[in-house]
Amino acid sequence: MASGFGFNGGVPRCFAYWQEFQKCYAQTDVPAKCRPPLDDYVECLHHTNEIARAKAIKAEFVRKAEHQATEGRKAADIIADGAIVGVGLIKREEGEAK
Repeated sequence: MASGFGFNGGVPRCFAYWQEFQKCYAQTDVPAKCRPPLDDYVECLHHTNEIARAKAIKAEFVRKAEHQATEGRKAADIIADGAIVGVGLIKREEGEAK
């Protein structure tokens, strides 16, 4: 990583974050002040916060689907609404139940 070259020869995707952290670390007397740039760099490498957020969204979606299933909705209706992220291309008509 420190070389500045990525796997395919170009600049790696997280190199800008690494440079920000390195610049902060070189200029400070208290390394604890460089925690935010370090956190950004580690997030870029491992995507831990992004993965946790996606898991939380999926868990909420599953919880909602199970709740709707216990209220008597048909499985096909739940699956029809089932995109976790809707783009709004298919709109329900006014008279249809949700």
